[in-house]
Amino acid sequence: MEAIDPNHISSISSIVRRAILDCLATNQPSPTSASEPQQIFASPEAAALKQEMVRAGRKLWERQYVDGNGGNISVRISPRYVLCTPTLCSKGDLCVEDISLVDLDNDQICGDRPQTSEILLHLEIYKAVPSARAVIHCHPPYATAHAVAGVVPQGNLVPEQEVFIGPVALAPYETPGTRAFAQTVLPYVKDHNTILLANHGIVCWADTVTHAEWYVEVVDTYCKTVMIASQLAPRLNEIPPDKIADLLAIKKKLGLPDPRLPIGDAMDAVDIPAHPPAESSQAASNAKRPANYEVDQLVRRVTSEVLVFLQQTQ
Repeated sequence: MEAIDPNHISSISSIVRRAILDCLATNQPSPTSASEPQQIFASPEAAALKQEMVRAGRKLWERQYVDGNGGNISVRISPRYVLCTPTLCSKGDLCVEDISLVDLDNDQICGDRPQTSEILLHLEIYKAVPSARAVIHCHPPYATAHAVAGVVPQGNLVPEQEVFIGPVALAPYETPGTRAFAQTVLPYVKDHNTILLANHGIVCWADTVTHAEWYVEVVDTYCKTVMIASQLAPRLNEIPPDKIADLLAIKKKLGLPDPRLPIGDAMDAVDIPAHPPAESSQAASNAKRPANYEVDQLVRRVTSEVLVFLQQTQ
């Protein structure tokens, strides 16, 4: 009996998840009017998420991770709708009134200001990674320097980087704002929560806006540290492999993606936050996690049954 290709396992899991989510969506009561997205946009949960986006935008600007009107922030508020920052807006000046609501097809539903021109990048990530709840794209100088140079920073040097980010992928250059640009991350985004965008910047996804902003800080600080350390020694000492294994065990427990984790382990990871949601909407956190957990459990059970069936028919 031949072993199932790990890539096939990942594909089967993705198909099963999409089918389950489609069934759940079909089973939901149909909105009786166009008021449903307006109600979502005006809800207390949306208000809390908008405030979190404003705080994250201010932190990005203060850390000089965005300049001019650069960078964009989004958060998925429902399976169908996403809150996002507007085009042509400094993140240092961002306010809740600037934020709009779009659907996964990039149709703007609510909001007075047009959505960011790079929302397509965010939407591709949400569609490819069901566990992604927030996305930040920005231009932190040290990480962007690596992206411009086409250099992926050496790994296995700092524990925080290995646990919360891990290996950093490098996506090829495409014209920003285009669908082709958005699709450059698709080969990497399931196994990496942080991606260098060649000649452009970075994109990070997480379970909350706050955590995505933290990942921006972690990766840029790491790139800065690597650049400084490389001036001190031509060869940098890496963390021993057995200690990296300890860090990966922590990462698996936190449910964070990493290409070094076996496919089976990644499927068993529970969708939990890497950090307490202190600055994010507690109501949103409580509302989403039980449902996500149940879906993940069902995906694993159905995928296991499919794998057993396939092995029996070989």
